[in-house]
Amino acid sequence: MSTVSSVSGAAGAEPPRVAPGEIAIGVIVGRLSEFFDFFVYGIASVLVFPSVFFPFVDAYTGTLYSFALFALAFVARPFGSLLFRYIHTSYGRGTKLTAALFLLGTATAGIAFLPGYERLGIAAVAILALLRIAQGMALAGSWDGLPSLLALNAPPARRGWFAMIPQLGAPLGFLLAAALFAYLAGSLSAEDFLAWGWRYPFYVAFAINVVALFARLRLVLTPEFTQLLKSRELVPSPLPELLRTQWVNILLGAFAPLSSFALFHLVTVFPLSWVTLFTEDRAVTEYLGVQMAGAALAVASMLVSGKVANRIGRRSTLAVGALSIAVFSLAGMLPMFLHGTKAGSYLFILVGFVLLGFTHAQAAGAINSSFASRYRYSGAVITSDLAWLAGAAFAPLIALLLASHLGVGYVGLYLLSGAVATLAALGLNRNLEMRDE
Repeated sequence: MSTVSSVSGAAGAEPPRVAPGEIAIGVIVGRLSEFFDFFVYGIASVLVFPSVFFPFVDAYTGTLYSFALFALAFVARPFGSLLFRYIHTSYGRGTKLTAALFLLGTATAGIAFLPGYERLGIAAVAILALLRIAQGMALAGSWDGLPSLLALNAPPARRGWFAMIPQLGAPLGFLLAAALFAYLAGSLSAEDFLAWGWRYPFYVAFAINVVALFARLRLVLTPEFTQLLKSRELVPSPLPELLRTQWVNILLGAFAPLSSFALFHLVTVFPLSWVTLFTEDRAVTEYLGVQMAGAALAVASMLVSGKVANRIGRRSTLAVGALSIAVFSLAGMLPMFLHGTKAGSYLFILVGFVLLGFTHAQAAGAINSSFASRYRYSGAVITSDLAWLAGAAFAPLIALLLASHLGVGYVGLYLLSGAVATLAALGLNRNLEMRDE
């Protein structure tokens, strides 16, 4: 690994050289903490919140209410981006990141200590909603520019590989969250789990956020990284100019990863809700174990995706992934899960995770590479917020409603629509093929 060169104060000095591996460390730590927090809430929204916060309705309705609160974080993200953009421009990147992660940790700890409906009544639901909104705003503010910096400093022949690295946080974060919930749900009685056991993952999420804060600040605030971020123009660009000149890239960039984002919750959160509500054995810990195996497969498929993207490009790799998801949605995999054998449901989860890993590995790279360096920092934030809102925010809610009221085939069509949106965006925007210069 190359060392970081000293920063010269002379005018016109070359920007410092930072090895991509050094940037990758900060990226992986940051994304792992964010996705762990993300999936702790997602799993709890199925296994815990319907009973703890919505006991006044049946389990199905309580799950729908819980999924509606789940979506609030994605709705809040654009507003969080605007708030923390102001903090960044007024007080600096370090203050922004500290405030965002402090807010995230506070919201997560607040959920851990929040009494349920039996003690606070409807106020418990209102507070949970406010804390979920705070989580969404904080996640938007935690953007530090390191993924874009990693892409810009990656060797030209390996940009697909380095674009994949930040995305590893998703399956690794899910793997840790699922393992923790599986252990608690399997070792505690149902009464103890719902009374206090479910709170421990939120305590752990808070601790991980604290560690991630110091790890990321240690990188972002060093003189070398500060100078490199400035030299690469990874600072907020004027918002009116950004929207006026880059609105096409923002729109198409938001649709480019929809195949991945639509699948995201159909193999993680949605299966748990269906198993909990509509299967007789309700073997939640067993399905969590299968999903953990799927997350490990997703890591492997991400590594493959990085290698493939080096050879054929990110745009082509994302297109291959979207086509694979389209085939998956039309091949009867969802009926295998919902109405088939247990082996069929396991196959749906495992294959879904493989496809998720392959496509999600290049999703962020597709968003980032559609912008020139001048607009990349702010453009990536806005585009990512819109992509998550359009593709993932309401996916568990929509899938559960479609499957229970119209039939599983409509869930397949919903997934297919995400794949079609990705292919259309890739076809319209040729800039998604690497503008990392």
